[in-house]
Amino acid sequence: MKRQLIECVPNISEGRDAKKIQEIANVVETVEGVKLLNVDPGKATNRTVITFVGEPQQVIDAAFLLIQKTQNLIDMNKHSGEHPRMGATDVCPLVPIADISMEETTQWAHKLAERVGKELNIPIYCYESAAKEEKRKNLANCRSGEYEGLKQKLVDPSWKPDFGPAEFNDSISKSGATAISARDFLVAYNINLNTTSTRRANAVAFDIREAGRLKREGDSLAGKILKDENGEPLRQPGLFKHVKGIGWYIEEYGVAQISYNLTNINVSPLHEVFDKTCERAQARGLRVTGSELVGLVPKKVLIDAGVHFLKKQERSIGISEQEIMKITVKTLGLDELSPFILEERVIEYMLDDNNTKRLIDMNLSEFANETSSESPAPGGGSISAYCGAMGAALGTMVANLSAHKRGWDDKWEEFSNWAEKGIAFQNELLRLVDEDTNAFNKIMEAFRLPKDSEEEKALRNDAIQQATKFAITTPYKVMQTAYDSMQVMKAMAEFGNPNSVTDAAVGALSARTAVRGAFLNVKINCGDCQDKDFVNDILAKGQSLVDKATDLEKEIMTITENKI
Repeated sequence: MKRQLIECVPNISEGRDAKKIQEIANVVETVEGVKLLNVDPGKATNRTVITFVGEPQQVIDAAFLLIQKTQNLIDMNKHSGEHPRMGATDVCPLVPIADISMEETTQWAHKLAERVGKELNIPIYCYESAAKEEKRKNLANCRSGEYEGLKQKLVDPSWKPDFGPAEFNDSISKSGATAISARDFLVAYNINLNTTSTRRANAVAFDIREAGRLKREGDSLAGKILKDENGEPLRQPGLFKHVKGIGWYIEEYGVAQISYNLTNINVSPLHEVFDKTCERAQARGLRVTGSELVGLVPKKVLIDAGVHFLKKQERSIGISEQEIMKITVKTLGLDELSPFILEERVIEYMLDDNNTKRLIDMNLSEFANETSSESPAPGGGSISAYCGAMGAALGTMVANLSAHKRGWDDKWEEFSNWAEKGIAFQNELLRLVDEDTNAFNKIMEAFRLPKDSEEEKALRNDAIQQATKFAITTPYKVMQTAYDSMQVMKAMAEFGNPNSVTDAAVGALSARTAVRGAFLNVKINCGDCQDKDFVNDILAKGQSLVDKATDLEKEIMTITENKI
């Protein structure tokens, strides 16, 4: 059964007292099954973004405890900071991560909001997808007037809280109000400028953000604000949909920043917002010096940005995802203000199960020692997959060298395409290194099943047969992938960088070894499979792949020998 996962990203109104922040964050992990991913305090904003993830019920339980703890520890009467806020737990959004819809996430947001309002007596406004009326979808509307305007807001019938009390008592004077939502992944992103002027930072922000700026007579800041027939101010929209932005001065850094919220990264990608901000800043005599991401970010954001910047440089994008993301970090200047460690900032990496060490996470010596130990796995199947991965890596290397070869600038995109294919084969074969060992372990687990009754014997035999088929199809995938990767080596031997033709050839030799080695595993595991039609079919296909790989290897070697 698939596991539903949601992320919770509460923003609390404390960014300076490390002891309080830690005490608040610690309550999250008192709920079993919830993983605390990140705690990101900001001194100037006096605000901390906390990120945790888990199954829905556990997450809203943890969120309730966090809101309760902030209610006890944070006094809004004493709070000040650069960021808009209206409560001790200012916002508490729920974000669907895996196998859960926005509609379901909204239901959980309402459950959390009702419980907080009822048990903690905190006024709750629901926004984004959890909003109960159109004007409350926008967080800025819900938070208008901020904490200082909350007393008047609560007695306004049009702003009655969705849950919780509608009066400003001593308890609410301390806790303020909280906004709870279900929303898509939001990227909180700040861009640093070489100025101390908040006004100039705002000017750039107004160019970029969806809300744009107010229209004025004479197109001057001193001009009268223009209004429509209903008396509502007219606005000049900004360049990007689903982008909110404001300029502010950060005393901690001694510079002005533009603080963006990107609420739909598919419509308005981070790298496009960055590029256009650089352009608009330069037009005003400013320069972007770097930027910072607040909290965690999906891997896709950094990879899309890296691919974008590599293409602008006319460089190959057929490199590892880690290298692509390093390009992003350096181009955006994400490490200007503090180190940016991918393993601590990319949400997919934080969700990895650190208790399970994969073979491909070992260094070369560890992998060799594990292979040579008395344990039967990893065995020939995993080694075949690794041979194939190294073969694809060599083909990809030649493509990348060719893309960057002096005098071949007009060919960079063609070689980049080959490198992309090669890195995809490499990644799949690396995945199959562990998959083959997992297949062996599944067979062992099936053989350990009880066999005392006839029913247990039947269930055990069925499990053994399913595991056996998995142990056959896994090395067959190695065969297919390794053979397909040889097309990259052939192309690189034919027209890649001539100085690296032997590298392409060694890649082909490695790939052919992977095909033949994996086929041996297919054949030996077929001996235990009772489905003879399946066996006959896959053996025929496997032999065909071996024959084709052998022929292709000879062809690539002939090309290579003729060139050296």
